[in-house]
Amino acid sequence: MTSYEVSVQQLNDLLTDENGDFCMPSKPFHEVYPGILLGNESAATNVTRLLELGVTHILNAAEGQSDMHVNTDAEYYADTGIIYHGIPAFDTDHFDLSIYFEEASDFIQRALEMKGKVYVHCQKGYSRSAALVIAHLMLQHNMDVRAAVATVREKREIGPNDGFLRQLCQLNDRLYD
Repeated sequence: MTSYEVSVQQLNDLLTDENGDFCMPSKPFHEVYPGILLGNESAATNVTRLLELGVTHILNAAEGQSDMHVNTDAEYYADTGIIYHGIPAFDTDHFDLSIYFEEASDFIQRALEMKGKVYVHCQKGYSRSAALVIAHLMLQHNMDVRAAVATVREKREIGPNDGFLRQLCQLNDRLYD
């Protein structure tokens, strides 16, 4: 392994507590980076709360209608002024989330450049959405995967599945080769 190569196990070590346990998020959402709120479905579906928070953009990392998804779309936010983008991801080790890394990062970046605030969510704000925020920090803020994971984990309890962590390691290899 070169100095930039990172293993899934090393990332899991950053994500767990001193006993090696993963913790579920303590609050519905957290601001994990200036202008980026990472959270769950309950806050994403509370339009009044989103507007109170000053949210201008929503990135739903779990768009769809199965029990693994959050069934919102642009229509759901139609009269709010909130700009919506959905990604139909499944929270499974074999789902290729990496095909959405650039698209999600571009959406987040456009929101921030407009001095907006983006709410990135999936069902729990723990795996899919966290992986997309980590990819964004890598792509737009020149962070390696360890720094990006640590930045988000410092603000919110997260646990992207091992498949997503592997894809983030591959992104890291691509960016730092």
